Amino acid sequence: MASTSEIILPIGTQKHDPAWKHCLMVRSAGRTKLRCVYCMKQFLGGGIHRIKEHLARHKGNASCCPKVPLEVQVAMQQSLDGSAARRKKKLKPAEEVSRADPIQADGGDVDAGLHLIQLPEMVDTGAVQVEVKEEDVVTKLPERGRKKRARYTSPPLLPPPLSLQTAAPVSDVGKPFIGGTINKDQVCMAIGRFLYEAGVPLEAVNCASFQPMVDAIASAGPGLGMLSYHDFRGWILKRSVDELNNTLEQYKATWSRTGCSVLADEWTTTTGKTLINFMVYCPEGTMFLKSVDASHIVTSADTLYELLKHVVEGVGERNVVQVITSYSEIHVAAGSKLAETFPTLFWTPCASQCIEEILEDIGKLEAISEVIENAKAITGFIYSNAVVLNMTRKYTNGKDLILPCDSRSAMNFITLKSLISLKEDLTMMVTSGEWLDSPYSRKPGGLAVSELVCSPPFWSSCAAIVRITEPLLQVYKLVESDKKPAMGYIHVAMYQVKQAIRKELLKKADYMIYWEIIDWKWNRHPPSPLYAAAFFLNPRFFFSIQEDVCNEISSGVLDCIERLIPEANIQDKIQKELSLYKSSSGDFGRKMATRARNTLLPAEWWSTYGGACPNLMRLAIRILSQTCSARGCERVHLPFEQIHNHRMNYLEHQRLCDLIFVHYNLQLQQRKILRHKPFDPISVDNIDVVGDWIVEKNDLLSADADHSNWMTLNQPVATQLQSEYINDEETETFLAGIDDEVIQAAGKNVEDDGDIKEDDEVQEDTAFT
Repeated sequence: MASTSEIILPIGTQKHDPAWKHCLMVRSAGRTKLRCVYCMKQFLGGGIHRIKEHLARHKGNASCCPKVPLEVQVAMQQSLDGSAARRKKKLKPAEEVSRADPIQADGGDVDAGLHLIQLPEMVDTGAVQVEVKEEDVVTKLPERGRKKRARYTSPPLLPPPLSLQTAAPVSDVGKPFIGGTINKDQVCMAIGRFLYEAGVPLEAVNCASFQPMVDAIASAGPGLGMLSYHDFRGWILKRSVDELNNTLEQYKATWSRTGCSVLADEWTTTTGKTLINFMVYCPEGTMFLKSVDASHIVTSADTLYELLKHVVEGVGERNVVQVITSYSEIHVAAGSKLAETFPTLFWTPCASQCIEEILEDIGKLEAISEVIENAKAITGFIYSNAVVLNMTRKYTNGKDLILPCDSRSAMNFITLKSLISLKEDLTMMVTSGEWLDSPYSRKPGGLAVSELVCSPPFWSSCAAIVRITEPLLQVYKLVESDKKPAMGYIHVAMYQVKQAIRKELLKKADYMIYWEIIDWKWNRHPPSPLYAAAFFLNPRFFFSIQEDVCNEISSGVLDCIERLIPEANIQDKIQKELSLYKSSSGDFGRKMATRARNTLLPAEWWSTYGGACPNLMRLAIRILSQTCSARGCERVHLPFEQIHNHRMNYLEHQRLCDLIFVHYNLQLQQRKILRHKPFDPISVDNIDVVGDWIVEKNDLLSADADHSNWMTLNQPVATQLQSEYINDEETETFLAGIDDEVIQAAGKNVEDDGDIKEDDEVQEDTAFT
């Protein structure tokens, strides 16, 4: 998300280059820049061609994008090659162009049926006239004496099956077109008809590979030919599996240096099965390994331990720094046994799950629950009526009240924040003549909306709740982010959360309610030594501590040395190298290193300035390169349950496992882009998270005639990516706001839990009960 000093400009429809689909146009300080959506690098000059070279990893004028997907890289290289070929052909003399006349190559016979006359890419100078008859196709070509080259016209499309010709509007797509090219509407209808007929989830068009697919088909032209069902089940799937296995091998090559985390993402299907998706995380990316039906495994610590043990052995014991799972009693027991079996790794509970449960418990507090229900009354009424929703989007300039989120418990507080940002727009709407003249304003739901939107206490309560929960949401974004490993920040971030709540509520009797919820969930099990060691090894935090760290931090560091470094002689060397780090000696004390403490990622800082302490540097990089969450990407539209059907043919089961391997890993690779996808709150794809925020109470699926039809609903603004929830700059601001007082408390493992002197003005704004 752009900062307040940046504006993301819409990319007009006249920009047809495929590279525009993979960049953003940003205006900052009066200058327009192009930003790569994969690595976020900005280009001030060079135009879209420079971006294309960047994405194609074409060395020379632009740096190579380190995160571009393979299919996008290939598409950009093909586009560059095509542009070069076209420029080359434009330089050919006219007589050389004329020798490519298809009449000479084909003998001029047009009576043998339908001929597809494929011409090389030439300069268009005129259209070929096509005359369609019932039994044959006669193509009139330019006279041989003319120097101009005829423009190739696509052959007529075959008509649709007879059973489909009755559908008048849609069938236009399948009708033959005579001469010229089909327009954009016809292309869109053709794609839409395929999606509807095949039952493909409409969210598929948000995939990062959708536009490259359309571009590839357009570039291939009419001579592409039809790909068969067996092609996609056969060689195309095989090649996709090979490409992802190559990616996995590239990731594996880094594990010996950075280490990796085994992630066990446990979830329940709609039929009640408990599945575990196993993945491996490293800074290069996350790879999905397999899915296991654990319905009868998670009931016993011993069976769960055996499963985790098998996965660790497959990844390689020496590569694994930690195994992250849920934190039920069975998982704790299995994790403890796993750590005993493998003395060189840790078991760690999933931080995302813990924060989600904290937010869920906070949302159940009576005072907060009441405000959330009132907010749902506003959104539920608006999103249940097309006329009202159209009016709302008009006053909010197309912005939706509800933003995307991966967590249902976080959705409550993200939506409150969104409502506050649109408070003035909503107030203007409910006080407008358009609203007052509308029959919806006189309905019970409409009256409730007007009353709440015009109620200062309601907005004051919303603002206070957002300020209380915003730090937790930022930590949740941090542990879910693909931008940086969260391990080096999680320990101090939780201290920042509690101190922010204390400063908001002032009185111990008020903020201790929230502190107790946080402590109960976060400290239910002994904190991972990795969190303490990562705090100690993060130079930004360590060098802000004026005195020695507490025993809990020191013990965490020693635990990590003993477990992650089994060789006694290396452990002794690390102990000696620690003194250089503590005293900021050698390269650690350089002015560059001091400045870089706040700018480089912790692991990058160690890689740059830790050369004098090679053993400590390797340990620091392995610890600081880990994640804190076991969560993967969305699991919708994936046939996970099918692969656990024991009646399936063995060969087909293998194929389906490979299909899921490809599907899930492609989603993991594109997760950063997919999280910035267009979002429609009322879509069935979002129902599990959005839930009752879009349903009017006591009016579910009403058949009342004055409920307008969905066809009257204005289309959401396509250029507005609803990405407020994943605003990386907000998370960076949160981390930058961690002051020395909080860092000292985290290093000493102490918390100031006294009252803060009240200020009348602040106290009035924070009261929401």
